[in-house]
Amino acid sequence: MVFNTGAALLDAIVLAVVSKEKEGTYGYKITQDVRQVIEISESTLYPVLRRLQKDDCLEVYDLAFDGRNRRYYKITDKGKIQLRLYYEEWKSYCNKINKMFVGVNF
Repeated sequence: MVFNTGAALLDAIVLAVVSKEKEGTYGYKITQDVRQVIEISESTLYPVLRRLQKDDCLEVYDLAFDGRNRRYYKITDKGKIQLRLYYEEWKSYCNKINKMFVGVNF
C-alpha cells in the first residue's frame, strides 16, 4: 500500500478483525487477517494488541494448544464502542476523499 497507516487506522483494523471472532482469536491469526489489507509484521502488531488491551478494548486469556499456551484476544464492550467510533469516522473520511476524486481527469 502506498499510503501510510496511522495508529488509529491500525487500531481500527485490529479491532474489526478481533470483533469477527465471537470467542476471540490469537495473535498469529490476527496478523494473517490484517495482512489481507495491509502488510504488517508481528513485531508491529503485538504492541498494538498490548495498547488495545491497556485501553480496555481487548481482553486477553490463554488456552493450552499442542502442549503450550496460546494467547487469545477478545473485544470488550469498550472496544466495540471504540470500533463503532472508528467505523463512523472512516465512513466520513472515505466520503470526503471520494469527493476529491470526482471529476478528476487522468
